[in-house]
Amino acid sequence: MTSETAAAAARATVHGYPRQGQGRELKKAIEGYWKGRVDAAALRSVAAGLRRANWQDLAGAGIDEVPTGDFSYYDHMLDTTVMVGAVPARHRAAVAADPLEGYFAMARGTQDVAPLEMTKWFDTNYHYLVPELGPDTVFSADSAKQVAEVREALALGLAARPVLVGPVTYLLLSKPAPGVAAGFDPLTLLDRLLPVYTEVLADLRAAGAEWVQVDEPALVQDRTPAELNATARAYRDLGALADRPRLLVASYFDRLGDALPVLAASPVEGLALDFTGAAAANLDALAAVGGLPGKRLVAGVVDGRNIWVNDLGKSLSTLGTLLGLADRVDVSASCSLLHVPLDTAAERDIDPQILRWLAFARQKTAEVAALARGLARGTDTIAAELAVNRAALASRAASPLTRDPAVRARAAAVTEAEARRSLPYPERAAAQRARLGLPLLPTTTIGSFPQTGELRSARADLRSGRIGTGEYEDRIRAEIQDVVSFQEKTGLDVLVHGEPERNDMVQYFAEQLTGCLATRHGWVQSYGTRYVRPPILAGDIARPEPMTVRWTAYAQSLTDRPVKGMLTGPVTMLAWSFVRDDQPLGETARQVALALRDEVDDLEAAGTRVIQVDEPALRETLPLRAADRPAYLAWATEAFRLTTGGAAPATQIHTHMCYAEFGDIVGAIDDLDADVISLEAARSHMQVAHELAGHGYPREAGPGVYDIHSPRVPSAEEAAALLRAGLGAIPAERLWVNPDCGLKTRAWPETRASLEHLVAAARTVRAELGGPSA
Repeated sequence: MTSETAAAAARATVHGYPRQGQGRELKKAIEGYWKGRVDAAALRSVAAGLRRANWQDLAGAGIDEVPTGDFSYYDHMLDTTVMVGAVPARHRAAVAADPLEGYFAMARGTQDVAPLEMTKWFDTNYHYLVPELGPDTVFSADSAKQVAEVREALALGLAARPVLVGPVTYLLLSKPAPGVAAGFDPLTLLDRLLPVYTEVLADLRAAGAEWVQVDEPALVQDRTPAELNATARAYRDLGALADRPRLLVASYFDRLGDALPVLAASPVEGLALDFTGAAAANLDALAAVGGLPGKRLVAGVVDGRNIWVNDLGKSLSTLGTLLGLADRVDVSASCSLLHVPLDTAAERDIDPQILRWLAFARQKTAEVAALARGLARGTDTIAAELAVNRAALASRAASPLTRDPAVRARAAAVTEAEARRSLPYPERAAAQRARLGLPLLPTTTIGSFPQTGELRSARADLRSGRIGTGEYEDRIRAEIQDVVSFQEKTGLDVLVHGEPERNDMVQYFAEQLTGCLATRHGWVQSYGTRYVRPPILAGDIARPEPMTVRWTAYAQSLTDRPVKGMLTGPVTMLAWSFVRDDQPLGETARQVALALRDEVDDLEAAGTRVIQVDEPALRETLPLRAADRPAYLAWATEAFRLTTGGAAPATQIHTHMCYAEFGDIVGAIDDLDADVISLEAARSHMQVAHELAGHGYPREAGPGVYDIHSPRVPSAEEAAALLRAGLGAIPAERLWVNPDCGLKTRAWPETRASLEHLVAAARTVRAELGGPSA
């Protein structure tokens, strides 16, 4: 096919779409189901309506081929576990009795059965549920969900392409099941899994699917020769099937690297590649392997992870180059649009001049469709879109919001000494012990307490003017009093104020920093029914005035026990925001760090003895390719140290991380030079404690003994058992006792019981060690 013919054939598509609906209807229906207010039939009806609306929106925007199967009640990896029959033994009875109840039991657990482990989806803030596999795992196909959804879309008269998590990625992201040797490699199950995919593909073909998208994002990471050989075998076998749909193997988030020639040589009909950010290197790599003759290329030229308008002219240039490298070139976003909000049209509080710089999912589909039209029919057919796009790009580049000379001068003047504490850890630890007087195995929480409906209503009432600032602040004071009183009665050693005034751990700070934009309806799924509104870091960052001091000082006035000041760290501020793409991330991180450094200074001046700077995103933002990691870790750890480097030796600096694999960044965790780190450990059975020990981590640590992402209440005995396991890796004099994460999403009854059990466990183990039990 000539490049002219390929251009004429260009179509628009996307890999996936936000699930929640404009008003988060899916979240409300699922949570209503959990509470017994919505029955299963009503939940399924809401879900079907959202799917139908999404597909019709896509088609109406000019998307020629809509994805199906990407919709999920909780997580697409969990859906894949169901599809391949890899339900853990402890959940099989629940799934057999009621598949929907069993599905949610795997996601959330029950009082009697623990859920699947949760971790981050590559370097995004989306969380997936980790499959548990072992040598005895028996796979079986269940294609009902995928078949039903493609039939729904086809019944609407749409060209539909089912989306599956690929077999190689599924196995590479799995872990050994409980009781299975830690060295077990799930990829050894590939030959057992491929027949299941064969059956699913046959079912989808019978249902009318002409193409099936098979997502293999794990291939953009560094892969061993054995893993690449397994990939070649998988797609040789699937490609050789006689009666199957055509296969589109998709990768995203980074360059494909050594896996590109493997997939290019495989007998599949198409590849979907990311051409944004670091993945722009795919363009030269594709040319180096001779392109994709005879195959379809789906070119991801619109960034599916950030919210800035696309440079349509630049994307058209990339697409023009790609025309000579494939039999057919189609236009897409770089990845599923799951990672961005739904629609900028709902944002009434952002200046219209700034709003035109932004593109959420609906705007991105319009960009994809425009690019496909321009590629197929010539740029004259999209002249109006190109003119509007050029004006938006020029407006952003010239805006005074993006540059603050004072901020830039301060960041440029930073010295290496400013990013270091004045004394080494052993001397700081002695000063902190003398100042704080904490017992062996001190207990604390991570920061937030339950965000009740009353608190959310109070914030809504304040925004709408139904109550004044004075009445709102009275409610916040009353909540802080209750939280502090509960912690004292329960026996916690280091307290928190509970964060009742905070809507989100990133948004709360972004709303008080210059250079940041907050959305009203920019919801993005983090996990399950947990949605966040990432701020937009649009310009240079500064802190006009203290952000947290007032409420922390108020809580401290209610108790003699230390109350932690709670801050979100600079890397997490970037990772959980939509960050500017017109300067290096390290420069933005330094600006945020300096703003937070000022806050640390003010907390200390107000008498705060313990300050926690949370960095849960340090690991998730780690580049997917090892070659890119040293540069990232250099600026990321410097940003944290710059935030905390001015703290006095006797001020104890904590940090917190959760729900990621930490083994490959233990050195960077050490380099943060925090006095205490708390980490997720309950679902992973203290794995991280042993990783810290293996590195020789010399500071204090609190591997969590209570999984807060499940509604179940762990017993005191269960928490004590985890604590004893932690003692097998970390000496008692350096071990803290805490939950995995903040308690914002939990209800008060389970929170009270769980923390009472946590304190009881600490007292029991403390007594076993010969220390006082209270």
